[in-house]
Amino acid sequence: MAIYAGTSGWAYAGWKPDFYPATLPSKSFLSHYGTRLNTVEVNYSFRRLVSPSTFGNWIAATPAEFKFAVKAHQKITHILRLKNAEEMVRAFLASVGSLHQAGKLGPILFQLPPNLKCSLELLESFLRELPRAPRYTFEFRHESWFADPVYEVLRKYNVALCVAESEDRTVPDETTANFSYYRFRQPEYSAEQRRELAQKLGAKITDGKDVFAYFKHEETPQGALHAEELLKAVKAKAA
Repeated sequence: MAIYAGTSGWAYAGWKPDFYPATLPSKSFLSHYGTRLNTVEVNYSFRRLVSPSTFGNWIAATPAEFKFAVKAHQKITHILRLKNAEEMVRAFLASVGSLHQAGKLGPILFQLPPNLKCSLELLESFLRELPRAPRYTFEFRHESWFADPVYEVLRKYNVALCVAESEDRTVPDETTANFSYYRFRQPEYSAEQRRELAQKLGAKITDGKDVFAYFKHEETPQGALHAEELLKAVKAKAA
């Protein structure tokens, strides 16, 4: 089992010189990122279908074991709100096909709008139509979704509950799939909090789960450095 840790983006000049070398050109950011972290969450795909040539460049710039977690297009989650979305889902999955074929596609993140309330019927009808691969994770942002019947539907289809921390919300750390997915969005994480995260995620791997963890993508390199620290700490415990 593996730990994948990164951020939700990489194209930040403000990460120089603490994460990127001071003289590194922006075109080389991703290749350098891939030498220090082993995954990234792609938010670019939320507003547009990414072109095959762009994915091809990303594939070429990263190591073989690197994973791209990709946020599902807003038409699926925010416009159609999971209803009658089969055609758009097919188009979206086709657009990430090159990542899948290269072995670099991580989980697909379906981030639901905050005003979409729980509907078990809606959730199950949507999941029923999804291909069994790749992996999927759902970030619910209305409190009504955080309930046992929802977790049972997720388990039925091996879909992970996205555990998204923020100043406004704490999501129950329920295991609903054969992998776990975390989005760490607090403004600050103390050294003690980071040690606790490493212990918790290391235990998930010991239990046979892959873990994907993403810190905030900000203009400062703090999130990237925390992800690198987490990656090293969990790997050291597993060695």
